[in-house]
Amino acid sequence: MRSSAVARRYARALFSLASETSATRAVRGELERMAKLLAENPALRAALFLPLHPAAERHAVLRSISARLGASDTLRKLLLFLIDQRRLVDFDAIRLEYERLDDEATGRLQAEVIAASPLDDRQLARVRSALAARTGREIELEVRVDRKLIGGAIAMVGGLVFDGSLRTQLSQLRDNLTRGH
Repeated sequence: MRSSAVARRYARALFSLASETSATRAVRGELERMAKLLAENPALRAALFLPLHPAAERHAVLRSISARLGASDTLRKLLLFLIDQRRLVDFDAIRLEYERLDDEATGRLQAEVIAASPLDDRQLARVRSALAARTGREIELEVRVDRKLIGGAIAMVGGLVFDGSLRTQLSQLRDNLTRGH
């Protein structure tokens, strides 16, 4: 999902406010918890995001949710403001942009690893270490399993793709053999 100019603007404002109180990681966690709650409760998401209900009702629901999640005043006020501006629909894009800003500020990179089978802790550490050495930055991994790979893994980080899958290696071997190399 690409973030819109509006989402970038709100994310930057939220990140700036969180930075002033050294709470960038805490606010990131709050955003993640809110996103998880909304993903698990489509009816709640619809009630908050669709302007079918009066803003006052959506404010009350959001205040209740914020209190249960232990959300900071900074995040709560932003979400209430987004309701007033009819921009709560940009929540997901704002969250993703906030995470990008946080990663950039702390020198982290997000990497997606697609593996043929689940990776154990030792394998995850090796992948993280190899990618960190290659990029010179701290790596946060998101791992998915795709049994079609047969073996190996594919890592995508910072616009780079490292393909160590058995499927690709076999394909390259086939190409080399057919060319006579």
